[in-house]
Amino acid sequence: MIGNSILARFTPKMGGFRHTRLDLHSALLQPERLPQFVRECPSAMRLLDLIGSIAWDRFPERNLIRDWGRTTIPYATFSAACLLKLNEGLVSMDDLRQYLVEHPAFIWLLGFPLVRSSKFSCGFDPPASLPTQRHLTRMLRTIPNHVLQFLLAESVRLIRQELARLNVFTGDCISLDTKHILAWVKENNPKAYVPDRFNKHKQPIGDPDCKLGCKRKHNRQAVEPPTRSTPTKDSVPASTVAVGEFYWGYASGVIVVKVPKWGEFVLAEMTQPFDKSDVSYFFPLMQQTEQRLGFRPRFGSFDAAFDAFYVYEYFSRLDDPSAFAAVPFSEKGGYKSRNFDSDGLPICQAGLAMPLLFTYTDRTLTIIEHQRGEYVCPFFSKDATNKFIKQSCPVHHKRARKGGCTVSMPTSIGARLRYSLDRQSQIYKEVYRQRSATERINSQAVSLGIERPMLRNGKAITNINTLIYTLINLRFLQRLRSRLQEES
Repeated sequence: MIGNSILARFTPKMGGFRHTRLDLHSALLQPERLPQFVRECPSAMRLLDLIGSIAWDRFPERNLIRDWGRTTIPYATFSAACLLKLNEGLVSMDDLRQYLVEHPAFIWLLGFPLVRSSKFSCGFDPPASLPTQRHLTRMLRTIPNHVLQFLLAESVRLIRQELARLNVFTGDCISLDTKHILAWVKENNPKAYVPDRFNKHKQPIGDPDCKLGCKRKHNRQAVEPPTRSTPTKDSVPASTVAVGEFYWGYASGVIVVKVPKWGEFVLAEMTQPFDKSDVSYFFPLMQQTEQRLGFRPRFGSFDAAFDAFYVYEYFSRLDDPSAFAAVPFSEKGGYKSRNFDSDGLPICQAGLAMPLLFTYTDRTLTIIEHQRGEYVCPFFSKDATNKFIKQSCPVHHKRARKGGCTVSMPTSIGARLRYSLDRQSQIYKEVYRQRSATERINSQAVSLGIERPMLRNGKAITNINTLIYTLINLRFLQRLRSRLQEES
């Protein structure tokens, strides 16, 4: 009883806390309720101005009542600390922890559980109030990504809300691109000797989740004749030389919206291993885009890697014929062009419409299941009365006596739009120029360390990428508000 009475009398005085802990959004709205040592810290107030606009009171927090075996660190606190790490250019979690120890105001502001101590003027012990560097690293790879996606979605909401006050409509046109990310493994170090460096079946020890992929690859005309002797096996055409850049790592896909005269911001993002194709990002990212915009964009700008029928089909609308996807044409299957009649039937070399013989479901040629049609020579269709003879073909096709020419292609309208899109029109060029917005976003992401993260697993890299794009959006929001205040 004596011990309890003494503790009851002295515990309130030990910490010296007269301020209730606030979430970051409440702290931004009511800075007078912050302790004096927090208000007098310029770095803490600058961070509060940057990330305080997010609705932290609606953050999808985990159950803090559960006994996790150690002091429970809220996900909101950890996420805000990671944003601080990125914004201050701190390389590792050890650097972050040291920075927090040197700036106790951040420990109070971000919401770390405090260990009270009368030895410090702030009323708590900074080193004892922080988790270890190892704990912070573990949290980065275990925190669910959907929790961090909330921050990105909130940044998008705040930006669109601010632009709506200026009567600026956003989301009508989007652009999508991918950014390669190099894994932190010796296989990516050209100075290290690694046998079978680019053998996809030999997983690097340093990162169990990274995959081997090609950043870029193209065929170049050989300038000089090869000096090596002619190979006796696995021969390739001597007139071309395959040039490629291969890495072990990941890729980040991002959808960007350009705001004329203001800048650009990130609408959606996702990270996958490097062996995934670019088009595999399309549907997941467009699903995120529709959720955050509340509608489907009318225009899209992509590079040639997205030259697929379902991309054109996604932007095609019966109620809006002017909507389209601006994608450069890539010569797939050896076809440079193809014409269609008014009914959507392909035109053969002789200028005749090729009737549809049958349809089937394809599950192998593309990433989605789709219906394909087999179009045949009009003289060999089911309705033809006289069978085709070589002399009847106006162009004397080489398959005259072998069933005539045939075409297998998707029955989707996107397959026809891929050929019929006018890529020389002014509107196409204006939409395609929006792709420069993704390059500027990628440049900002590179400056924040997205290209060479010092992390060794896919979950941590996925989470840090989401935080990087969130920080890019928050910086854009801060610039937007600052410019509005200057103009007003």
